[in-house]
Amino acid sequence: MDSHPEFKRGINKSTLLLLSVFVIATCGLIYELIAGTLASYLLGDSVTQFSTIIGTYLFAMGIGSYLSRYVNRNLTLWFIKIELMVGLVGGFSSILLFVLFEQVVYFRLILYALVGLTGILIGLEIPILMRMLKDKFEFKDLVSEIFTFDYIGALMASLIFPLLFVPHVGLIRTSLFFGIINTGVALWVIYSFKNQVYWIKSILSIAWAILILLVVSFVYADTIQNYSESLAFQDKVILSESSPYQRIVVTNNKKELRLFLNGNLQFSTLDEYRYHEALVHPLLSNIQKKDTIVIMGGGDGLAIRELLKYPEIKKIYLVDLDKEVTRLFKTHPALSKLNQQSLSDPRVEIKNEDAFIWAMNQTQKYQAIIIDFPDPSNYSLGKLYSYSFYKRIYELLQPEGAIVIQSTSPYYAPNSFWCVNNTLTYTGFHTLPYHTYIPSFGEWGYIIAYKHSFNQRTPYPANLKFINKELFTQMTYFPKDMEARTTEVNKLNNQALVHYFDEEWSKFIQ
Repeated sequence: MDSHPEFKRGINKSTLLLLSVFVIATCGLIYELIAGTLASYLLGDSVTQFSTIIGTYLFAMGIGSYLSRYVNRNLTLWFIKIELMVGLVGGFSSILLFVLFEQVVYFRLILYALVGLTGILIGLEIPILMRMLKDKFEFKDLVSEIFTFDYIGALMASLIFPLLFVPHVGLIRTSLFFGIINTGVALWVIYSFKNQVYWIKSILSIAWAILILLVVSFVYADTIQNYSESLAFQDKVILSESSPYQRIVVTNNKKELRLFLNGNLQFSTLDEYRYHEALVHPLLSNIQKKDTIVIMGGGDGLAIRELLKYPEIKKIYLVDLDKEVTRLFKTHPALSKLNQQSLSDPRVEIKNEDAFIWAMNQTQKYQAIIIDFPDPSNYSLGKLYSYSFYKRIYELLQPEGAIVIQSTSPYYAPNSFWCVNNTLTYTGFHTLPYHTYIPSFGEWGYIIAYKHSFNQRTPYPANLKFINKELFTQMTYFPKDMEARTTEVNKLNNQALVHYFDEEWSKFIQ
């Protein structure tokens, strides 16, 4: 067992060592949050990813705590080695996951191996640290202090990660930054307790090498990020940013721009007009009075571009959660050109809020609501296709009002499509489903929902590229392989739609 003459000469070093629990807890939880965020970006279904990663991490910490009983000698050296390994593994975890996502078949195995290894190392550290400090503090005080700093560190990590590091630093630099902190703690312990460290020159050389590697990687993080995304996307990446909600990537080739959110294609400039004309104009042809329109989702401003073809519209409320998306499509030259500067139009008011909460707080009634959310691939999105949400939307509509919803593919995901339709009818809406072919996506579906009647009363704007009244009539016909199905109603307590969506689309992703 180590004796600790350094501790007996003063309280300062041992107190600082105790404070390192705060650093260990903060760094450990940050690595866990990075893994969960990356998994939700790359694999989807944030609830499942975070649940399984948290469970794996805590289980691994338990294994590490159990294994600590077999560390009986050279505790200071063991602590330094483990801290260096945490800095190395945790610091480079995001780089490894980004680079390997498109390169290996067993990506999930690597993901959980990294989470598990980090958890084991963190689980080893705390018991070893407690044993290093046991002669300096009363046992009850030591336990109290250790867990106090541990929990405070966890709170700190949970606050600074989404509010500071993800939007302003990015995932790669965040993991490298905390890897640098772990390595810095190891170096401090080496120099502070050098009389207890065997092979000090070798350990110092390794520690400084790790620190230099982390710092250099931090400096060149953008280059590393660009390289990793060049592996994931066929075309040149011209823009890549992380928001608190998603990874935003825009690619370019000689023919088109493409927008990807969390790796999922949102539109191609070759055919996005088909999607947005089909979304907007059939609904607007039914609305005689078009003073005020609400669009939920659609932060790219492309549906608003179509709305602004109606001069009688006086006000458009855009409700989109992600402020970063609306900022990019308002200010980036190539993106704002694509939406014809629609987000800068004085008639447009942007509300960067959760659409569910926004709807619950509204008292005004609207003539038309366009719902252009991403597909219901996880529970956070599934709530925006639920009975509870549609019931509130029904209450927000004027008697002659109507809504339209993008509703995934009736060909590739028929249960998902008809679940949306059946949830709307269960809410009290009359529905008019329709579909069209979008080359980038295949057959795609929409549903118009209204309270009383739907008639194409007003003409479509001139000079549309794709849709007209005759074509829309054809779009309302569903052949046998896409015909109506009986499904469960999507409610908050069952999220049936998310299960349908995952089951159906997973067949085409594999």
